[in-house]
Amino acid sequence: MIVYLLRRLAVTALILLVICAATFAIFYLMPADPAQGACGKACSPARLAEIRTTLGLDHPPLVQFRDYLLGLVAGRTYGTGAQAVSCHLPCLGFSFQTDQPVWQLLTARLPVSVSIALGAAVLWLLVGVGAGVVSALRRGSWWDRAAMTAALGGASLPVYFTALVLQYLLVVELRVLPYPRVVPLTADPVGWAQSMVLPWVTLAMLYAGVYARLTRGELLESLGRNYVRTARAKGLPERTVVRRHALRPALMPVVTVFGMDLGALLGGALITESVFGLPGVGKLAADAIAGADQPVILGVTLFAAGFVVLANLLVDLVYAVLDPRVRAVG
Repeated sequence: MIVYLLRRLAVTALILLVICAATFAIFYLMPADPAQGACGKACSPARLAEIRTTLGLDHPPLVQFRDYLLGLVAGRTYGTGAQAVSCHLPCLGFSFQTDQPVWQLLTARLPVSVSIALGAAVLWLLVGVGAGVVSALRRGSWWDRAAMTAALGGASLPVYFTALVLQYLLVVELRVLPYPRVVPLTADPVGWAQSMVLPWVTLAMLYAGVYARLTRGELLESLGRNYVRTARAKGLPERTVVRRHALRPALMPVVTVFGMDLGALLGGALITESVFGLPGVGKLAADAIAGADQPVILGVTLFAAGFVVLANLLVDLVYAVLDPRVRAVG
């Protein structure tokens, strides 16, 4: 298991390096000049040249990329002399709009995105996987037809439409929930949960439908396999057959999809955060794109990619626990 873990960590590090290189090339080798974006419209040639020197944009691309990587692992200093500004590791640069370190902006917004992602994930797993299991065990029943119809409808609705409808019904008309806002979990756990209910339900309606249909299909396929028939022929109780022999392999594709979905959401639920006005990583990305804030866009991209890669690493480890053959092959 240790060898398998080390091998997966090495692959993960290589993937992150490739993502970093590709993202850097996209944002820093384009015709658009980052120095012009940092300086603004009314910028003199002398000031523009000064900013290019400070940001290191007058160096060859490979040198810029080297400095960027060194900043991620060791920090870096922008400028020289009295104008020098230190950027502590992991250094993602400074925002053109606020002059704040990008890492500081990301970590300040991260608790909101984590609250939305984890709460919604718990909700859609409980509802989606549970509904999928019951539908598979009661195939063709009224429950199966109703659950799958609801799942298809929930997965088909756009997130922004669901968010606006729920907000109007539950906040404006019925007034059973407060408008979503930022409430620290440690200061007021009840208020935090109440403020997150709408974002949770909005995302869960989308993902629960997908997971219900996926779980139902995989469990039905698993129930038809030979080893399940053998377990039934041995006289094992149906509950034991389903739990030990059918459900476990059926959940492996669900774990794969869950890892990718959760990793992406931890990088920011852009639409949900924007609709509800929550200052998460997704809202930060939207504001950065609108303001052409290249360091923040690059930082958010790497941040989100890192979550997706790490989530996939955790999925690989869970696979190794669920199926020892993965350790032998991997």
